[in-house]
Amino acid sequence: MTDTPESPENRRPLKTRSARWAGALATALGKARVSPDAISFTSVAFAMLGAAALGVSGSVEGGGRIAWLLLAAVCIQLRLLANMLDGMVAVEHGRGGPAGPIWNELPDRIADGLFLVAAGYGVVAAGLDHGAWLGWMATVLAVLTAYVRELGRGLGFAADFSGPMAKPHRMFALTVACLVSMAEPLWGWRGETLLIALAVIAAGCVVTVWRRTGRLAKGLREQAGE
Repeated sequence: MTDTPESPENRRPLKTRSARWAGALATALGKARVSPDAISFTSVAFAMLGAAALGVSGSVEGGGRIAWLLLAAVCIQLRLLANMLDGMVAVEHGRGGPAGPIWNELPDRIADGLFLVAAGYGVVAAGLDHGAWLGWMATVLAVLTAYVRELGRGLGFAADFSGPMAKPHRMFALTVACLVSMAEPLWGWRGETLLIALAVIAAGCVVTVWRRTGRLAKGLREQAGE
């Protein structure tokens, strides 16, 4: 069992965290005494910009649509970078504060919702009717994956970051969808790629919630000696 969000069991396993460039960037931020909470808020700023880009992309044509979709893809990755760096600055450089766990989780949920809902409305703007509810559904299910993980932590278990549609997987799928959408005119599509991506994300989140809930239930049974 674990009690602190800083313990290894409660940190999302990321290969990029051990990269030299990531360590150098985190060190620079730590030396500059940048607050991890401020970095977390930066992730929301990137999400707001990326969400705006996704929403606008559905209503423009040609090079403008490509530019907005590319901006959205870049913002998704910058959001993930900020999410990684806030934890590195907090843990490796001792800059975490008492309220750190709140600002580590809450901006993530906001950013997820901004990107997924905006993608849905971007699909609607492109002329497809089912985008809005798929975006909202993907958002609710994404939040539910985090809820089950935090429920497990609240019950004393290590955080469960299993997929197939944990946060990095969702954002990877959305990034790829943005990049592929840039080339949609080549085969006569407009918004279908993002629509499919939202459906895949939603379905993957259902599987993720099911898996995490099953693992948590198994842990509780073992804890009770059953």
